[in-house]
Amino acid sequence: MTQHTGNEQDWTFGGTWPYTPRWFDSSDGRMHYVDEGPRSGRPIVMVHGNPTWGYLYRHFIAAVTQAGYRAIVLDHLGFGRSDKPDQPELYQIQRHAERCGALLESLDLHDATMLVQDWGGPIGLAWAAAQADRVRSLAVLNTFVHRPPGEVKLPLALRLFRTPLIGELMVKGLHAFVKVFLFKAGLVKPARLDQQAKAAYLAPHPNWSSRTPVLVFPREIPAGPEGRVSDFLAGVNQQLVAGFADKPVFIAWPMKDIAFTPDMLDTLWLRDFPQAEVMRIQDAGHYIQEDAHEQVIPPLLDFLKK
Repeated sequence: MTQHTGNEQDWTFGGTWPYTPRWFDSSDGRMHYVDEGPRSGRPIVMVHGNPTWGYLYRHFIAAVTQAGYRAIVLDHLGFGRSDKPDQPELYQIQRHAERCGALLESLDLHDATMLVQDWGGPIGLAWAAAQADRVRSLAVLNTFVHRPPGEVKLPLALRLFRTPLIGELMVKGLHAFVKVFLFKAGLVKPARLDQQAKAAYLAPHPNWSSRTPVLVFPREIPAGPEGRVSDFLAGVNQQLVAGFADKPVFIAWPMKDIAFTPDMLDTLWLRDFPQAEVMRIQDAGHYIQEDAHEQVIPPLLDFLKK
C-alpha cells in the first residue's frame, strides 16, 4: 500500500523551504516537486541523491529564480514529501530514472539545464541523455554516470550499509545514513547544518519502513564493471557523451568527498567532457550544496548566462 507520509505537518522548516508543493502521480506512487520562478524563464532542473531531498537545493532555488530562471526540483519516490512505499524493488536505479523522466516529460521542458549530484546524476542524466535536444547544458556536481573501470572501493560505512542485517539495523533502525553520514562524515563543515536543516532532513523518514529507500541506494552501487547497474550507467554515459560533446558543461567538484574522489573527476568526467568549465572546491565534502553553496552559485550563474 502507498504511504502518504507526514504531508500534514509543517514542511516550511522555519521559512527555509517556502515553496509551493506540486504533485506528479507516477505509476509507483505520488511524487513531490517544486516549480518556482517565471514560467518563461529557462528551466534549471535540480536532482538530488541519498538520503536528501529537494531541500538540499534551497539556496540554489532562491539564486536562480532571482536571476530570472525557472527552478524545478523533484523528490525521488521514497524521499522528501514523495510517497514511501515499503517495496525495495521500486527503488532500483532504473525505476528512479524512469519516474524522473516521466515527471520531466509531463512538464514539456525545452532549453533546460540539468544540475545533478550523487545518485541524482545517473537518474537525471538518463533523461538528459535520452532528450538531448531539450537540454541546453549540464551542471555536474560530484556524481557518476560511468561503468566502473575496476573493482569499486567503498568507504567502511557504505560497506556496512550493504551488509545484510547490519545495514538494516544501521540505516533503518539507527537512521545512521542521515545522522552519521549526512550530518557528520559527508560534510567538512557540519556546524553549518542548523537545527532547522537537521529537522528538514530527518522529517521524511520518521520510522523503520520509511527508510527502505535510503537503504536501497547503497546496495545499488555496483561492485565492479559487471552487472545490471553498471550496464545501465554505461548506456546512459554513451548517450550522454554523444549528445553533449559540443554543449556547455559546468563541473564543481568537492576535493574532500570520501565517496566521489578527485580522481573520478580527472579520469572519467574530464575524459568525457574535456571542454567542461571546472571548479575544484578544496574545502567541501560530499554534500557540496551544504558545505559550499556560496562558492558554487556565483560561477554557476555566470555559466548559465553564457
